[in-house]
Order: sequence, then C-alpha cells, then structure tokens
Amino acid sequence: MANEAGPDILNGVNLEVHRGEIHAVMGPNGSGKSTLAKVLAGHPVYEVTGGEVFYKGQPLLELEPDDRARQGLFLAFQYPVDIPGVSIANFLRTALQARSDQEVDLFEFQDLLLGRMQLLGMEPSFAERAVNDGFSGGEKKRNEILQMAVLQPELAILDETDSGLDIDALKVVADGVNTLHAERPDLTVVVITHYQRLLNYIVPDHVHVIVRGQIVQSGGADLALRLDEEGYRVYEESGEPEAARLPA
Repeated sequence: MANEAGPDILNGVNLEVHRGEIHAVMGPNGSGKSTLAKVLAGHPVYEVTGGEVFYKGQPLLELEPDDRARQGLFLAFQYPVDIPGVSIANFLRTALQARSDQEVDLFEFQDLLLGRMQLLGMEPSFAERAVNDGFSGGEKKRNEILQMAVLQPELAILDETDSGLDIDALKVVADGVNTLHAERPDLTVVVITHYQRLLNYIVPDHVHVIVRGQIVQSGGADLALRLDEEGYRVYEESGEPEAARLPA
C-alpha cells in the first residue's frame, strides 16, 4: 500500500515481472499507475504502509532512490523536468559518474554518447541543448529514451511516455525502446499507459489492468485490444494486496 499523506492509493498490486519481459500496466486516470511507478523508484512523497517489493531477489523498499538507480532501475517521467543551463551531454556524464561513483573520461563518454545517438537515429547537436529547455513533448520523451540508452538500466519503467505525443513522435519513441530492447534482450520494460495505441508499436508480453489501486486482470497483448474496445468500466475493484515481484 502507498499513500501521499492521505488515503491508500495502492491496495491490491500483485505483479511478477521476469528479466527481459515487456509488461504494460493500463488503467483510467487516478487508478494508481503513476503512483506505482514513483513508489518503485523511491519517490519520497509516498509512504509504503504494507506489502513487499523484491528486485533481483532483494527487498527494493529498503534501498534509497539513488541506490535503486545504481542497481539498474530507471524511471522515464510522465512530465520530464526542464534544467536550463545544463546541457544534455553534461547531465548524462554526471549521471553516469553518480551511478558508478567513478570519474568518466570525457573522450570515452563522447564516443559512448555519439554511439548511442547514432543507434537511436539522433543528430549529435541534440546533446548540446539544455535539458528539456524549450523542448516539444516529443523531444522531451526522446531525451528520456536517450538517457535509457546511455545509462543502460536493467529495469526501465516508462510512466505514460506516450502522454501528449502525436503519432510521429510516438513512433520515434517506440522505435527507440524497441531498438534498445533488441540490442539488449535482457532489458526489462514496464510501460504505463492509458491507451492501447502505444502498444501497437511496443508489443508487450503481458498486460495488467489497474483500477482503484488494484490489478484486477492480467493477460496477453490481446487484453489491450479489448480495453480499447470496451474501456475500463467492466472492471471492478477486487483482491487483496500481495507482494510485487520484479526481475529476479
């Protein structure tokens, strides 16, 4: 269970994710999707009052947010923050150094960054821009995927990455995720979304429906298609909170 100095938001999340799988968590507004993502990442606003989360066989909730990142957990934000005056290149080099606690050679980093940008089909000049400053919605989300490519997490949680994107930007972001997953098949991805449209391009192995803080149904990719036709009204709150199990 998790709350934000108020009533319980999550109460009935039982989720098991294996290494290399792609999972989609779908639900209406206010169902607890983004709360789940933030709790897993260690957002300090939320208090976990019950339940357990295991990551690589260890209790995740005992780790500080920076330790979770060092262990390979990555969160792509629904609303990425602007950082005027800090270039994407400097931001990413600093993030790499913080994760490894070691100095990252400038020239080696430049080679890494250019290689990652080439893999994603991005212009090198993009790295010179200030982080998200004046970016379109699509550019902000593309920057999140670049961060994934450079930091190479083991578990990537994408919190409504499709929010506010037109179809062209959606395809660019989805292509980036698919490229990274093809390069590293052991990369585990949890996609959080309202709509099925993103899942036309990032095809999940499993789909979970969350309503009023509970996962009420799980299934394959066809479940997302049914949700697109039927909506969420057919699902009722059910179940008791259990342990959420993430990649072993």
